[in-house]
Amino acid sequence: MKATLRRTLLTAAIALAAAPAFAGPADSPFTQTIFFGDSLTDGGFFRSLLPANVQNVTGQFTTNPGYVWSQYLADYYDSNADVAWKATGATPTLSPGGNNWAVGGARTGTDSVGALGYTPSLASQYARYLSSGNTVDPNALYTVWGGANDLFAVQANPAQAQAIIGGAVTAQIGLVGALTQAGAQYILVPTIPDLGLTPASRAGGAAAMAQGTALTNTYNSALFNGLASAGLHVIPLDTFHFLQEVVANPAAYGITNVTGTACQPQITAQSLTCNPTSLVNPGAPNSYLFADGVHPTSGAHKVIADFAISVIEGPRQIAILPRSAAMVGRARSQVVDANVGGLMASDGDGTHWWADVRGDQQRSQDPGFDGPGLSGSFGIGRRSGNLAYGAFAGYGRQDIDFGERRGDFRQTDAGVGGFIGWTSDAMWASGQVSWTKLSYKVDRQVNLGQASRIHSGSADGDNLSVGASAGWNFGDGALVHGPVLSVLAQKISVDGYAESSTESTALAYMEQDGDSLIGSVGWQASFAINDHLKPFARLTWDREFEDAPAQVWAQSMSMPGTLPYAVPGLPFDDTYGTLSYGVRSELMGLDITTGSNITVGQKGGNDASFFLTVSGKF
Repeated sequence: MKATLRRTLLTAAIALAAAPAFAGPADSPFTQTIFFGDSLTDGGFFRSLLPANVQNVTGQFTTNPGYVWSQYLADYYDSNADVAWKATGATPTLSPGGNNWAVGGARTGTDSVGALGYTPSLASQYARYLSSGNTVDPNALYTVWGGANDLFAVQANPAQAQAIIGGAVTAQIGLVGALTQAGAQYILVPTIPDLGLTPASRAGGAAAMAQGTALTNTYNSALFNGLASAGLHVIPLDTFHFLQEVVANPAAYGITNVTGTACQPQITAQSLTCNPTSLVNPGAPNSYLFADGVHPTSGAHKVIADFAISVIEGPRQIAILPRSAAMVGRARSQVVDANVGGLMASDGDGTHWWADVRGDQQRSQDPGFDGPGLSGSFGIGRRSGNLAYGAFAGYGRQDIDFGERRGDFRQTDAGVGGFIGWTSDAMWASGQVSWTKLSYKVDRQVNLGQASRIHSGSADGDNLSVGASAGWNFGDGALVHGPVLSVLAQKISVDGYAESSTESTALAYMEQDGDSLIGSVGWQASFAINDHLKPFARLTWDREFEDAPAQVWAQSMSMPGTLPYAVPGLPFDDTYGTLSYGVRSELMGLDITTGSNITVGQKGGNDASFFLTVSGKF
């Protein structure tokens, strides 16, 4: 009894320790994650056929009870990779609520019967998905990973290699095409990892290793050339080169063995039944690359999930660039607006100047990024009767951290513009236009288990902004207040660029357009304490009328023949408030204004600017 209790507690502890621990985005960009595939993705299809007393610590093709990559990925995106159906030896039974249709041993288009009975192909998995009452969800992330078992079939029957590979590739392309035709927008398609580097191939010597690599290359090339020819945009995951990179430098990933197997007996072990009692040592799930002759350990699966997440989230990180430019553009327009207002409120005609320094702070929880910036501008304007006009120029730099150890970027901007203002008694109006040259230097950090990579790149861009403001002032004494209305349109373009690497994790990005149209309505007030001191405040309700891009695009650098792929764009709060406050004072014949602009009620974060302006008259 005590021994049984100890085993039960040990099993529970191991399972808890193996549970996914990803911290995903606060709001997942996908409604769900759905998987079709083979043993690399299988979440426990055959578990129901194994002895009941070991099912808790067996059932997946890895170092059980560890997880496979699909479970880590699903957890990150707040979904699940639970089995969607269970093996019976014949027709599988449904498992309600599960999203993982993958089956160990599955071929892409040919059903088979293995040691544990009926093994449905990827095509049959999809057919059962549909016949079970499911429809294709356009906002879900689908995975279609297969082909390895078809190559094993080739190794067993070399004379039929061309027919087997051709049929398998056609079936996988057909499945991707069917999903796309049905409305799926996001389909992850990993390559077959280099089979020549598996312990099973190594056991056959150099010839077997070379054959494994050649077969894998043939299949991957045919698959992705076929997808491109059919015009099918998928999210490629280059596990072929990624495995080569890990084997070339395993220590970076905390791996000490890439040739043997974590499960005993060596090479011939079956990971489906591998459990803590059959491991080489307790740390083997993390120190070994392979569980058995062909399947990764749970630690390796986590690294694969990290890889997949980086390919999906990388373009979403770069989508922050035009948003950052829009925030800086608005902060600049607010300072110009304030100085035009000061010019129109000045006594008498004449030429005036101003110089300001501004500190900007951007902060967002989802997507996560934050960082400060420092900007300055100089303007000169003339007041003539009811009219004011002039020009300005500015320069700034932002240093933004992507958060969660994902790297950072530096944004610099240099711009010029002009303004005009008009006032008549209590009514006033102003307008401005500016053009800004943008430059970015980006260092994207990819975290892969214990390892990390930095992929760098640079891009240019520009921002054309047009703004207008109007209002009415009540009161002609110490207290002046009234309504204010403004609109700011920004047309932002950021050039595409490629990261300076050909590693499997490196990406190239398409040009981005980040249009913005912010309308604001509110109330402002100022109070003259004396001739030299005047505090002021403004509170507006703001609305962004332009939708953020629904998708952002990228392309794999290690698979240049693949088509660009799309992932969901970034959601930003489009309704919030802005509080502006500060004080105007006079010192030694100069007007000095200090204050800040802070967004309030903005979901997931806020933007803030702090400024100091000095102005005078020629």
